Amino acid sequence: VMRLTKPTLFTNIPVTCEERDLPGNLFNQLMKDDPSTVKGAETLMLGEMLTLPQNFGNIFLGETFSSYISVHNDSSQVVKDILVKADLQTSSQRLNLSASSAAVAELKPDCCIDDVIHHEVKEIGTHILVCAVSYTTQTGEKMYFRKFFKFQVLKPLDVKTKFYNAETDEVFLEAQIQNITTSPMFMEKVSLEPSMMYNVAELNTVDTAGESESTFGARTYLQPMDTRQYLYCLKPKQEFAEKAGVIKGVTVIGKLDIVWKTNLGERGRLQTSQLQRMAPGYGDVRLSLETIPDTVNLEEPFDITCKITNCSERTMDLVLEMCNTNSIHWCGVSGRQLGKLHPSSSLHLALTLLSSVQGLQSVSGLRLTDTFLKRTYEYDDIAQVCVVSSEVKQS
Repeated sequence: VMRLTKPTLFTNIPVTCEERDLPGNLFNQLMKDDPSTVKGAETLMLGEMLTLPQNFGNIFLGETFSSYISVHNDSSQVVKDILVKADLQTSSQRLNLSASSAAVAELKPDCCIDDVIHHEVKEIGTHILVCAVSYTTQTGEKMYFRKFFKFQVLKPLDVKTKFYNAETDEVFLEAQIQNITTSPMFMEKVSLEPSMMYNVAELNTVDTAGESESTFGARTYLQPMDTRQYLYCLKPKQEFAEKAGVIKGVTVIGKLDIVWKTNLGERGRLQTSQLQRMAPGYGDVRLSLETIPDTVNLEEPFDITCKITNCSERTMDLVLEMCNTNSIHWCGVSGRQLGKLHPSSSLHLALTLLSSVQGLQSVSGLRLTDTFLKRTYEYDDIAQVCVVSSEVKQS
């Protein structure tokens, strides 16, 4: 059994000295005459020749394990009904990797049966390749033997995720990916496959002269032990965003799909399990701002639009009260009835207010009272607006 891997570039250890030393130019001339060195750059360790693998090497999760299996008849007799079987034993399952399950009719002396197996490694830990051979001798005796080849599958990447919940039901996902192997990786693709409830936008590119360019540059190599952050924005689809029940409890975000290449193009792929985040709790009633201006004039009315959502499982009869603060003054009638609001339903509310103080002011002072349970919900520091003098804004 021999593992099939890509060759590697031959590395040459340069040996040189200054011309005034005893060897003179001898070492430099030997390096120039060495066919394994790069012409004009003999002192570099990297050569132009390829060398075959000298050992089993490391195999990482997500890569494809390839092996060459050869059964050779060392005897002087013809054997019949040869059956070669290759199984891969992991900590959780046993997989049959044989290309064919049919027996070979006969095998003459000094002849062999060859087979190449491939398997995409999906588990870390100890793997055992079990090769079993059964055959029949000329005397009709049935023979059987097995050989075991043990190897370890290592973890290539360390993936950490962080979630940030926005007020507008958007979810920002930061994925930190670290290369924990001993060789550089070319990150071919890192994408997020969202769940059925979300649409995703990748925030890992910038527009330069009308073209989309990666924030990591043209060469997306990840050196050993280096970490890279990928950012994604998920928005609920319209049919789910309108239902308040969707934003409660644990929600499934999606899964990361990572594809990379190492050495001479050996490809690896990892797909995480479904990522879940704990959605923020909004209580029985959620109040969010739909529209609000960034900058307003001092002592001039401005409009905002609020969205009130019933996140409970009962119908509410709501009353709106508006309380003035030292800087924010509400325009309109306080204590008005909003009517009944059924579970998972929403209503939009247009409100007018003005500020008597310049600077960054907080919109506060809204109160919602459920007349059924006599329960009041207070909403302060809903948003901030920049209040400027009308003369400053005109100039």
